[in-house]
Amino acid sequence: MTRDLVERARRGDHDAFAELAGAAISRLDATAWLMLRDADRATDAVQNALVRAWRDLPTLRDPDRFDAWLRRLVVNACIDEIRRTRRSRLELDVNDISEIPFVADASSAIADRDQLERAFVRLDPDERAVIVLHHYLDLPLPEVAATLRIPLGTTKSRLYRGLRQMRAALDADARPGADIPEGRPA
Repeated sequence: MTRDLVERARRGDHDAFAELAGAAISRLDATAWLMLRDADRATDAVQNALVRAWRDLPTLRDPDRFDAWLRRLVVNACIDEIRRTRRSRLELDVNDISEIPFVADASSAIADRDQLERAFVRLDPDERAVIVLHHYLDLPLPEVAATLRIPLGTTKSRLYRGLRQMRAALDADARPGADIPEGRPA
């Protein structure tokens, strides 16, 4: 059925494309939010990817790979957005405490999650994309490589480098004296 919809959309059928986009929108939104950590920027990235998908759909060689192709367009749109607004910082959505696993001290869990998020947003966009696709979306590394159109070895090195940088950022935050307020000498 999806192949038929893709073929119809390639020939300019707006309804077929709307059905394809509607079926994928929640996955695309989730991927974009995981990479950008900002609902408005994620919505913009998904919208940009869907516009590009409509425009470039006739160039899609294999209709059976539509979902992977669309996911790649969203990841690329997110990378573009990250590069455009590199200095933006993540704000923890305190209203979404339901995602935080139960611990004896909820404020400790929020602090841990905040540290992880700060480490995550420091990553280069390419490393962030690999971590999101592999760890958040559970894609195997060969599929991550295919989605990003990079060699498997590059995928592995970006994953390794990204995780190493996150560990280093977490270690730096955990060192004594890391809590020095801004503007005060150490």
